[in-house]
Formats: sequence, structure tokens, C-alpha cells
Amino acid sequence: MRTFRLPASAVLASALVAGVLLAQQGTVFRTNVSLVRVVATVKTAAGQIVGTLSKNDFDVYDNGVKQNISTFEHQTDQKLSVVLLVDTSGSTAKELKYESDSASRFFHALFAEGNLEDRAALYTFNWEVREQQPFSRDLRAFDNRLKIMHGEAGTAMYDAVYLAAQKLESREGRKVIVVVTDGGDTVSKLSVQKALEAAQLADAVIYAIVVVPITNEAGRNIGGEHALDFMAKGTGGRTFLPTVGAELDKAFTDIITELRTQYLLGFYPQNVPPTKKAFHSLEVRVKSPDLRVSARNGYYGEVEGGATGSPEDRISVSPSRAAPDQQTTKKKR
Repeated sequence: MRTFRLPASAVLASALVAGVLLAQQGTVFRTNVSLVRVVATVKTAAGQIVGTLSKNDFDVYDNGVKQNISTFEHQTDQKLSVVLLVDTSGSTAKELKYESDSASRFFHALFAEGNLEDRAALYTFNWEVREQQPFSRDLRAFDNRLKIMHGEAGTAMYDAVYLAAQKLESREGRKVIVVVTDGGDTVSKLSVQKALEAAQLADAVIYAIVVVPITNEAGRNIGGEHALDFMAKGTGGRTFLPTVGAELDKAFTDIITELRTQYLLGFYPQNVPPTKKAFHSLEVRVKSPDLRVSARNGYYGEVEGGATGSPEDRISVSPSRAAPDQQTTKKKR
């Protein structure tokens, strides 16, 4: 098991980057000439998934400019990399047994069909982020790690999402982050905006499962739920608010169903006016007024001269609690 923490140096690096960007306000950003990939999910107004559309049923806009869709694929056979993040802060202790059982069923269902190259990883987070199981198809290993989860201390949720995005960024195929939590962040070094940015840079879709044993809003972390919804919508995912038991199982099942019925749209940006902002807004539309589409709301283009948007230092990594004196290493883009 590996433990990941954000040291003060990572926060300082973010501040230094912000200062450099402010000093370069005269720099003009240009459209990223690379293929931009967008994963889209389409549903009816009643929420039923639609998996039978063609390329001509979609329109894509980059900063308001309509683009030519160069690649179009149904995603059923595209390989998946899924990171499951489970909140093990003190407030989750009562629900962890149910969450562990549902997560086990999720992994078993995920690998029961689809691409044989599909892989998943398991991380837990409280006041720190821990790698419980690296990318694998080993169901026994996942089950063993899920069984020993226990709740303690605070909640570094944004740091966990940021780290998961880092782990996914270099992987091929579709990339998904599933966050299981009971509410908001309490101890992260990074903000929700930075977590979302990292997920968008990695082309990862976020699904948030907010376990709400308390249905009364007065007893829930509504701010945390809104932050998770912000990240999910920004990446083309969605948020679930189940109680433990059958509703939690259904949330995991619905995620798998969506993953098997998505579309991949790709385009090379054309005729997009120059902008000083690295972030390009994206809008995916379906031509039928009776359908609804979910897709990420933007991507990061290139700075003129070749640098990509948001070139932050990566989170420092320490191997584990058992070896606290081992020197940390810092990864860069």
C-alpha cells in the first residue's frame, strides 16, 4: 500500500506558477492542434440511455465555433481505466461495510464483460490518500483490500481526485474516476477547481456517489455535494445520492451501464479565434430536442510556443506509512 501526500512545496509551486502566468498576460494562446477527444452520454428526458446514435446526430462547438467531427466511435469495446476512490474519514465508519460490499460487486460486474484490457485501481482517502491496489483485474486482491478499510480522521477529497487524474493521464482509452464519499472536503491542500482541472487534463470522467444516510439537508454537507456535482458535470459525469444497500448497488450498476453505452467524439480545432485563456469551452449538442447529452465542458489548449495549459508540479509521493523516512519524489508533466 502506498500513501500520497501534498507537501507545502506543491502548494508553493502552484503559487509560483500563478505568478508566472500573471507575468505573461501578453502571451496569446492558440488552439490545440492535437485531436480533442470528448466522451458523451445521451439520455431521453425520462433518463433512459440512448446508445444507437450516429455521427450526424451530434454537433460540437469549441469556444462557440462549430467543429468538424473527425472521429466517432461507440464506446462499448473501448478499454477502460477506472480509479475507485473510497472515503475512509471518520464520518464514514458506519457505512464502510456496505460500501465495501457494493464496491466488490462493482469490480466483479465491471470485469465480467467489456474489454479484456479493462483495468481498475483502488484508493482510499481520509487525511491522506493511499493506494490500496494499483491498476489490475485481480478481483481477489480488490476484495482483500476492501475488507480491511476502516474510518479515521479528515477528508482530503480534492487531493484524491487530483492524484487519481495524474495516475490516469498517461493511460490509453477511456478514463473514469468514481468517488464514494459522504460529503465534503476538510483537509485538502488543493482546491476543487484544481481537482477538476486535473481531471479535464487527463480526459477523465468523474462519477460521484454521495452516500446520504441522512436525507434531511440540515444534517448533510450540501456544500460538499455541490462541489462533487461541479466536478462531475465539468467532466461529463454525474452525481448519485443513494442510501446504503440497494440504492448504492444501483448507483454502481448505472455507472457501468453508462460506461458501456457512451460515444467518443474527436475533432481537430479549426477556426477558433486566438484567446489568452488556455481553457476552451466545449459544448456537445444532439439534434433531437427530445434527447439530453452529458459531456465535459472544456479542455486545455496550448500556449503559443508549445507549452500546455496549467503546467503544475505533481503531487509528491511517499511510499507508505511504514517507511516515513524514505525520501519523496516529485513528478512533473
